[in-house]
Amino acid sequence: MLRIVSTAVLPGLLIIAAVAFAQEPMPARIRGTVAAMDHQILTVTDRAGGTETVTLKPDAMVIDVVPTSLAEIKPDSFVGVTSLPGADGALTAVEVHIFPEAMRGTGEGHRPWDLGAGSTMTNGTVGTVTGTGGRTMTVKYGTDSKTIAVTDKTQIVSFQPGQMDELKPGAHIIVFAQKAPDGTLTASRVTVGKDGLVPPM
Repeated sequence: MLRIVSTAVLPGLLIIAAVAFAQEPMPARIRGTVAAMDHQILTVTDRAGGTETVTLKPDAMVIDVVPTSLAEIKPDSFVGVTSLPGADGALTAVEVHIFPEAMRGTGEGHRPWDLGAGSTMTNGTVGTVTGTGGRTMTVKYGTDSKTIAVTDKTQIVSFQPGQMDELKPGAHIIVFAQKAPDGTLTASRVTVGKDGLVPPM
């Protein structure tokens, strides 16, 4: 199935993606590369070299991850930040993804993440960004906030709607899958790195 998207409907598609994210139970995240795509059956080679088979739902969406710059992060931007703690407990960002306005509120909060030992995900609204070289960013969610260091090694990306034909062998993806009691996997959302980018979150 080939999904062709006009620019007139992009904000609407991102709203649909945000609503779907909020309504789904916590998905399993499968990171890896596309091994094959046969109609709605996606075969993924995961980071450990294993293989997972996921059935994409008929309304499944593809969301592109595209590189952007630290300059695009401003007060009131809605962002997601994957962080690792230092020895003193202070958080340093591995990556920051800037949500388009249509996805504001997606996954808001602070929670453990599975990118590495001790990693966390913080989704919220940027309060302040200070510094000129290494920067410090305050991310607010509800009545709480986290202060997170952003370094020159932090990857900065944003999202845009993608197309099914991007799910070709070798594409770097994250599949947000639901596991049924019989072990089968289904997904309504796939995040793909644009032009060979590895999704950093």
